[in-house]
Amino acid sequence: MIHRLPLVEMASLARSGAVSSLELIEAHLARIEAVNPHYNAFTMVLADQARTSARRADQGLKMGPLHGVPVTVKDSFDVAGLPTRLGSYFAPEVPAAEDSAVAARLRRAGAILLGKTNTPEFLSSYETDNYITGRANNPWNQERTPGGSSGGEAAAIASGCSPGGVGSDGGGSIRVPAHFCGIAGLKPTPGRISLIGHRPLEASLGIAVAGPMARSVADLRLLFEVLAGYDDRDPLSAPVELRSPKIDRVRIGVFQTFYEIPVQPSVRRAVQEAAALLASIGFTVDTFRPEGLERAPNLWSFFFSELPARASKERIAGREAEAHWTYTENLDKLLERPPAPAWQVMEQLAARDKMRRNLVEQMRNVPFLLMPVASIAAFSHRERKFATESKPVGLFQAMAPATTFNLLGLPALTVPFTIDEQGMPVGVQIVARPWEEESLLELGVALETARGPFGAAPEP
Repeated sequence: MIHRLPLVEMASLARSGAVSSLELIEAHLARIEAVNPHYNAFTMVLADQARTSARRADQGLKMGPLHGVPVTVKDSFDVAGLPTRLGSYFAPEVPAAEDSAVAARLRRAGAILLGKTNTPEFLSSYETDNYITGRANNPWNQERTPGGSSGGEAAAIASGCSPGGVGSDGGGSIRVPAHFCGIAGLKPTPGRISLIGHRPLEASLGIAVAGPMARSVADLRLLFEVLAGYDDRDPLSAPVELRSPKIDRVRIGVFQTFYEIPVQPSVRRAVQEAAALLASIGFTVDTFRPEGLERAPNLWSFFFSELPARASKERIAGREAEAHWTYTENLDKLLERPPAPAWQVMEQLAARDKMRRNLVEQMRNVPFLLMPVASIAAFSHRERKFATESKPVGLFQAMAPATTFNLLGLPALTVPFTIDEQGMPVGVQIVARPWEEESLLELGVALETARGPFGAAPEP
């Protein structure tokens, strides 16, 4: 099954000529035709364009680290000549004039774009559903969500329709779908991967980032090396060159729950077993409880949800019936609060900076944190209260381990780790200090190597 090979191996075979690019493309297109009707992972499949590009690749010089390899991108990234729909009737159907930065980098590395993947409307939900292309389903259980907002990308990769691609993460939107679907995903430090050509255009305040998704951390590492780099068009882009990883004799702090928010038993067990495995291969692993992060999810919600709420309301004014429930689910509740005055925004920005500074100081001697991605595994469609080991929690609490690091701008990685008692994948999250993605990925590779092969989602 060529479509199930690791992306790194596909790239090696295509560069050597052992497998043609057209073979890779045809295998993935056949897979999409066979299983995508069950998962609805794609908003558009670019079959003819992909075949044309593959024939060119097979006739040309073997160049680029992703020469001839198929990839996908979330339908929030511009691709020249195609609309960026964001799952919404309110997004213009005008074709993009040029590629987003990530699409351009993938193409320059020799990759071939297979298609764009499904999102909730305006990327505003942990559940991927919209009026344009409909609901995406989890390949491990179609009654459950693949997560959001990069849920289509995660479902495409987990089901073997794509070996890897790019999502975006403003509140766990790469890491949570990766955790839900049994794949790997990286949220980098803001500025390492350009966001030029990502929609919507609202300022992210350094909260949202673009990042790679794939079935293994080794594959993420290759994608990250292609995607990372300075872009002078992006005001947050930083000229940080690729560096050699450093994980010898490092200390890893284990944070089993986000303070007093309970987790499902399988989530705690995954973190405990991952900690034991890392200790068994020579890392120093200790319990670690960061100080001063308790309000981080609330601050994240202020910047990511509360501040944009009025703009969202104005966007749909007079056309409310055309807005999907994933976009409006929490809108009325957010609008109950009075508009934040300028002094409050400045005060909250200062609080965020202080919180980040304090955490980085605490991590000087503990450069990696091992913790849950979220308190829960993949949930049933439209479910909003979740049983845990002690009491039910809602989405806001369940996602606190993910949203905290969007607020603070630290790189974070989902590594698929185990399967729960209901047959759903459970990942773990590793967090590093700013700009240390190379070491974070190296540690992730060490963990997945010690873990051994991770099973594939069942056939539909």
